[in-house]
Amino acid sequence: MKFGFSLLILALLIVIPALGASLGGAPFWGIVIPYCALLIFLVGFTSRVLKWAKLPVPFRIPTSTGQQKSLDWIQHSPLDNPSTGLGVVGRMALEVLLFRSLFRNTKVELKEGPKLVYGSSKWLWAGALAFHYAFLIIFLRHFKYFVEPTPFWVVGMQNLDSFFQVGLPMLLATDAVIVAAISFLLLRRLLDARIRYISNASDYFPLLLILAIAATGILMRYFFKVDLVGVKKLAMGLFSLKPVVPEGIGAMFYIHMFLVSSLIAYFPFSKLMHLAGVFLSPTRNLANNNRMRRHLNPWNPQVKVHTYEEYEDEFRDVMKAAELPLDKEKQCPKAS
Repeated sequence: MKFGFSLLILALLIVIPALGASLGGAPFWGIVIPYCALLIFLVGFTSRVLKWAKLPVPFRIPTSTGQQKSLDWIQHSPLDNPSTGLGVVGRMALEVLLFRSLFRNTKVELKEGPKLVYGSSKWLWAGALAFHYAFLIIFLRHFKYFVEPTPFWVVGMQNLDSFFQVGLPMLLATDAVIVAAISFLLLRRLLDARIRYISNASDYFPLLLILAIAATGILMRYFFKVDLVGVKKLAMGLFSLKPVVPEGIGAMFYIHMFLVSSLIAYFPFSKLMHLAGVFLSPTRNLANNNRMRRHLNPWNPQVKVHTYEEYEDEFRDVMKAAELPLDKEKQCPKAS
C-alpha cells in the first residue's frame, strides 16, 4: 500500500504536466512552476536549518566507534573518536565523501541453532555511493544549460562521462549508473521483508521521483528529441531572472521540468534533508574531549546541597550509638 500510494502520486505528477503542456500555458509550466519550487525550497531549507541551529546542545554527545583519547600509553582512534577539531573535520570528510559509517555497517542473520551471525554488508554502501556521485555529476553537468559559453570543466566532465563512446548520441555512464543504483535501492526495500516492514511512503517516493527524473532525461536524450537551443534559452532566462519560453520545446521536457520542480519543492520536507543535517548533527560535529574538559550543563538549576558535615551534625547521636565512625566529634563549649 505504501509503495502503491507513492506510485500513484508519481503517476499524477507525470500526467498533470503532460495534459497541461498539451493544452497550452507553456509560461506556467516553464516559468511559474520552477520559480515557485525554488522559493519553497529556499524558505523550507533555510527555516529547517535555522531551527536545527537554534537547538541547544548543552553537553558533548558524539557517536564514537573507537578508543577515546585518555592515557598516553593507550592508542586512541583520531578519526573514529576524535578529540580535536581537526579530527572532527577528518571524520566529517570521510562521512560526507565516502559514507564511512555506512561502509562499517554489518548485517545480522539468525541461523539454525539458533545462532546470530554478523556479516559484512557492502552492497548498500556501494549502491548509495554510486547513486550520490552519479547524481552529483549529472547535476553539475546540467550547468551547461544555464551559462554561455559552457565552462571548460563542464565540457571536460561530459567528455569523461561519455568515455565509452557507445551509440550516438554517446552513452553517458552516469545515466546508466544512476538508474542501476536507484533500482537497486528500490528493489532492496521491496524484496527484503524486514526493510519493507519499516519502509514508509516517504522512503519510496523520493526514489521513484528521482528514477522518473532520470528516465525522462534519458528519453529526451535518446528517443524523444527536444529543441536543445530552446531549452538552453529557457534555462538561461530563468537563471538571469529574465525568463522567456521558446516555442516547440516539447511536452516531454515539461514533464521532466515538473518532476525536477517537484523534487526541489519536496526536498526541505523530506528525509533528503540529511544533506544539511549531517553537518548539524551533534553526534558527528563534536569532538569527544570529555576526559580532558569538564562540561557543565547550563540548564542545571541551582539546588541546595546537604553536605556530609551537615549530615553528620544532624545524625551524630544515632551514628555514635551505632558505633559508626565520625569525622569529627562534637565540640563542647569550654567552661568559663
